[in-house]
Amino acid sequence: MIKSIQVNELQIGMYIIIPGTWMDHPFTRSQFRIKNQKQIRMMQEHGLYQLKVDLSKSNLPKDYPATEAAVPEPPDKPEQVAVEPQAKWNPETLVPAALMDAITDKKMNPATKAKAVYKNSLDMMTRLLESPKADNIHAGKDAIKSITNLILSDDNTAYNMLRITSHDLYTYTHSVNVGITAIMLAKDLFRNSDNHDLEELGAGFFLHDLGKVYIDSQIINKPGRLTDEEMNQIRTHPYQGYKMLKEANALSDECKYIVLQHHEVYDGTGYPNHLIGDEIHDYGRICCLADVFEALTAERSYKRPIPRFDALKLMRDEMPKHFNREMLNTFIMLFK
Repeated sequence: MIKSIQVNELQIGMYIIIPGTWMDHPFTRSQFRIKNQKQIRMMQEHGLYQLKVDLSKSNLPKDYPATEAAVPEPPDKPEQVAVEPQAKWNPETLVPAALMDAITDKKMNPATKAKAVYKNSLDMMTRLLESPKADNIHAGKDAIKSITNLILSDDNTAYNMLRITSHDLYTYTHSVNVGITAIMLAKDLFRNSDNHDLEELGAGFFLHDLGKVYIDSQIINKPGRLTDEEMNQIRTHPYQGYKMLKEANALSDECKYIVLQHHEVYDGTGYPNHLIGDEIHDYGRICCLADVFEALTAERSYKRPIPRFDALKLMRDEMPKHFNREMLNTFIMLFK
């Protein structure tokens, strides 16, 4: 029997089922038997509201009640917003004028510039995800290349952008956060090499989740565990993004690796192709690191965000087989 419970009702011996995917909680598996109080504390500290217990797989006292308990809605549940393709924005209006003004203003101080670029990047990605037509994808890529060059050339503004990123459940916010963080990591990793097109990398990082516009928003924002069918739909978004960029004639090699591989992890348990170790391109690994970090620190409809330090510690200590260790250490140093 499956029973819904609140996190403060957890007991050692329970076989729990955590909603979402492994990226949305501090464990490497979504189903397991609780062995100690530390695991319970981790779930409480990382903001999980509710989960399910499989009583048939649990090791509990015989008098444990098996009736289904009512579980209240999480407090301050964020409004769910559907992001679906619409014929709304055109290339002429896609990129806010204020974005390019901020990027090119050499007199603006770094903190002010960072806020302006971040805010207007959110506006641009919102518009692009609402209307991902070919012309808009090209206009968006051009603007993202300007953002990338700003991050590469202006350390003060770049680090201010890294500090002010907000975290919520919206795809456009996630795209900007991952874009900024991944560009910063690529900047550190490739600073002594001329063998990488960092403008195309930046475009790939910002557009890594483009394929989600064709995933039902009710699945993306579902406040609970996804069914196998729903998870299979989620797993199609890398290919959908690849297909959209290819059909728009906007698919560089950099974008291809990033969009197709940003959910591939080092031990082969990722998707869509279960690549292992060096089968995953460095560009895909970079985006995966930024994507996981953003997922852990972001608001979800069924969990609170966790602090950055805790997310980095979790990635280092609880996910040792998911990332290239040297690349993870470089990523952690971005937030020192």
